Amino acid sequence: MPRRPRPSLARSLGRFFGEIGRAVAAEPGKGDGPREVSRTIEEEQRSTPEGRMTLRRTVIEEIEIEPPGPQNAGSESGGRG
Repeated sequence: MPRRPRPSLARSLGRFFGEIGRAVAAEPGKGDGPREVSRTIEEEQRSTPEGRMTLRRTVIEEIEIEPPGPQNAGSESGGRG
């Protein structure tokens, strides 16, 4: 397998400052929503009397972390009542 060429200095600096800018613009404590940790795609092709058919299964695993807040604090213990 051939090695990829190293990214140029301009590309690396652009990526670095882009990440800094994204961090500055983000609201602290607010999640970005679910974060994808794994994606698996299975594909199978079959011949049928109607023509070629492709079966595709996509499995996406995500993690979503919600910080505890005043509204969520009592929900785990059943709340009031």
